[in-house]
Amino acid sequence: MTTLAAVAVAAATFFGMEFVAWFMHRFVLHGPLWFLHRSHHVRHPHRFERNDFFFLFYGALSMLLIVYGSATHDFRFWMGVGIATYGTLYFFVHDVLIHGRLRFWRKSRNTYLRALNMAHKMHHKTTGRDGSEEFGLLWVSPRYFLLALRRPAPTRTLRPGPKAAS
Repeated sequence: MTTLAAVAVAAATFFGMEFVAWFMHRFVLHGPLWFLHRSHHVRHPHRFERNDFFFLFYGALSMLLIVYGSATHDFRFWMGVGIATYGTLYFFVHDVLIHGRLRFWRKSRNTYLRALNMAHKMHHKTTGRDGSEEFGLLWVSPRYFLLALRRPAPTRTLRPGPKAAS
């Protein structure tokens, strides 16, 4: 497989995963698998939630494609790379930035990331199975871009250290 073809397969898989994620979130997670996904829509004191099991499915699929395609670096390998890349971005944007599950990336001044955050917050406004909107991760409705452009970006203020307070 040529380098161009490999990049094309990985990129197509990456972007295709946005549709897969939207479809699965809308019709499966808010459908028959709500009993697992519900944990993501309600506040709880636990570090992990039942919803976290979904990463195992996509991680296993990615790993299998990489393993079975690694001998020849055929399309399976590059599809696995595309899924793994999407999963990595999903983790950093969804779990770290939006939900703050790791505290090293709290706020962003980037308009796109702020719009994405607003759309996701709108999705979580409903705690039930029905009535949610905005099911994707990377695609954001234009109305949230307009909101992000109208609202000022968070300012970065440094808190004084212990010695500065004296």
